[in-house]
Amino acid sequence: MAFTTLISADDLRALRERGADAVVVDCGFDLADPEDGEHAWAAAHLPGAFYLHLDRDLSGPKTGRNGRHPLPAREAFAATLGRLGIGAQTQVVPYDRQGGPYAARLWWMLRWMGHEAAAVLDGGLQAWRAAGGPVDAEPPATRHAAPYPTRASLAPTLETDALGAQLGRVPLVDARAAERFRGEVEPLDPVAGHIPGALHRFFKDNLGPDGRFKPAATLRAEFESLLGREAASATVHQCGSGVTACHNLLAMEHAGLPGSRLYPGSWSEWCADPTRPVARG
Repeated sequence: MAFTTLISADDLRALRERGADAVVVDCGFDLADPEDGEHAWAAAHLPGAFYLHLDRDLSGPKTGRNGRHPLPAREAFAATLGRLGIGAQTQVVPYDRQGGPYAARLWWMLRWMGHEAAAVLDGGLQAWRAAGGPVDAEPPATRHAAPYPTRASLAPTLETDALGAQLGRVPLVDARAAERFRGEVEPLDPVAGHIPGALHRFFKDNLGPDGRFKPAATLRAEFESLLGREAASATVHQCGSGVTACHNLLAMEHAGLPGSRLYPGSWSEWCADPTRPVARG
């Protein structure tokens, strides 16, 4: 049985002990220090874990108009997955040290490639170590394979023009911190504020005090309270650059509320055009 949303540290240990075809990927990152995540991986990671860098591996070229972390070409990302030995049947387990947003980005991108057997390590490296899981600093063994095969996407998206045409008629959820959503501060993008009509759900609200995702029933109740019982499958998620929004997508999927879409360019793409409307407050 494949894990498709979250996997516990104990389940991951059991999976590895029985020799399952599984690839673990450290996605740790710091927007303020883009090399910090890779340095932390080099110092201590789950045994055999690869590292994928948000800017180099999980994003494509920036044009100044397509956001801070645009999606790479599918062909380029297929080659990246092949470099890690990920095939159509491989169980992939992303993790990070930041509560799961960067791991969720890889989880979503795998679904975007049509790969269902992907599950974020619930609680990240901290939960692994708390469960007695070992870490080391050894580089992972090479697993080169062919580029990931072309498959139908399991992760729908909505692009800027289509979103603009549907403003006010499509449920839109912003995953950024509340002060950024309100436009009180903006440390990363040139314009402060949010897309008109967006609702707010800070991605960290998906986590409990222990850093793990809240129970599925709790998440379901919270998202239904925000969106209404019937709107989940029509919801579009965004954030600053299409990264932390994936955390909300993962939480909804885990809660049994599938079908949401990602606006990949998010606020950083939206605000790059001064003719697009901005809301504050």
